[in-house]
Amino acid sequence: MNTAIIFVLLILLMLTGMPISISLGLTVLTFLFTMTTVPIESVALKLFTGIEKFEIMAIPFFILAGNFLTHGGVARRMIRFASSMVGHWHGGLGLAGVMACALFAAVSGSSPATVVAIGSVILPAMVRQGFPNRFGAGVITTSGALGILIPPSIAMVMYSVSTNVSVGAMFIAGIVPGIALATALGFTTWYLARKHDYPRLPRASWRERWVAFKESVWGLLLVVIVMGGIYSGVFTPTEAAAMAAVYAFIVTVWIYKDMPLKKIPKVLLDSASMSAMLLYIITNAVLFSFLMTSENIPQAMADWMIAQGFGPVAFLLVVNILLLAAGNVMEPSSIILIMAPILFPVAVKLGIDPIHFGILIVVNMEVGMCHPPVGLNLYVASGITKMGISELTVAVWPWLLTMLIFLGVVTYWPGLTLWLPHLLAK
Repeated sequence: MNTAIIFVLLILLMLTGMPISISLGLTVLTFLFTMTTVPIESVALKLFTGIEKFEIMAIPFFILAGNFLTHGGVARRMIRFASSMVGHWHGGLGLAGVMACALFAAVSGSSPATVVAIGSVILPAMVRQGFPNRFGAGVITTSGALGILIPPSIAMVMYSVSTNVSVGAMFIAGIVPGIALATALGFTTWYLARKHDYPRLPRASWRERWVAFKESVWGLLLVVIVMGGIYSGVFTPTEAAAMAAVYAFIVTVWIYKDMPLKKIPKVLLDSASMSAMLLYIITNAVLFSFLMTSENIPQAMADWMIAQGFGPVAFLLVVNILLLAAGNVMEPSSIILIMAPILFPVAVKLGIDPIHFGILIVVNMEVGMCHPPVGLNLYVASGITKMGISELTVAVWPWLLTMLIFLGVVTYWPGLTLWLPHLLAK
């Protein structure tokens, strides 16, 4: 009964428009003082021990790296390289947008940052070339979601912090599904462009491709530094995030010279503001999950599901429905921090691989970012395209359908996620 009351209170507070962090905090305080016998001292101790995890430091560093790259010219060079490679196919610039989003996702770790960086450059170019505004908006809004699936990913760090799963293992596991989803979105783009005979770019020569690659290589090297450093054991994921921030600063300010030094304080302040918001959410979510665990709620859920005869297939279906529903009212970081600690013990008890379960949650978050009413990518794309949310919702549906089909594949084909981690483990 207490459990139902606490979740109803949390939902009601969020429906008032109150920020998720404040809603969580008030819910935790209500639970703490009225419905539980957990000593206040143990809660205070958990508050500090829960957020002193070394992995949490990766979040502000990845945010800072993403902001440096977004404000610099890295995205523009990646678009030029992508256009030279796939621009001559049907829907050339649209396909280049998908590829550029995948490349930028591999250096930024954030979906909204990917939509802003790639969309603000490529969408005006697509309109000038004769593409319908809706087509370009649909491509970039959904492809931008690759930012949290292709590593490094802030969402994966959040999941790892919530469940104590290895951040490095999550990053490795995201590579194949990320490439597979990028390919699926690219195929949808190509099919629609071919069907409606949208413009194509002239085929680039190999010399032009080489020049475009040389221009973008400094940005692309960030992927090698982060993933290569983590897998080779040179540094941890947190140290990789710090390296990414320093490298992004050097590339943007001194190599490409796209950002004057006077802009750096603004980038630092923006990054600090976003980091503080996320860390405040994490703090309250850590307390929330601690109180849930102290009341044995996850264990009771696991026992109940097993008693009802729920196997892994039925449980994963329920999880997908639950997470997609949560995506209607909450943003991804909050969903992961609240739901992962509750659902994770059930998944483990049913024999579901923790890494597979993490990737499944991240793909759900991608879908949630592309549909109303709180899809972050929709709002970011709306600001770039000046289109209304309802119009954008119609525009994204072919790609959104592709993402839903892909979610089904990821859910019931663990091999897609686990093949590369198992291969590297050998």
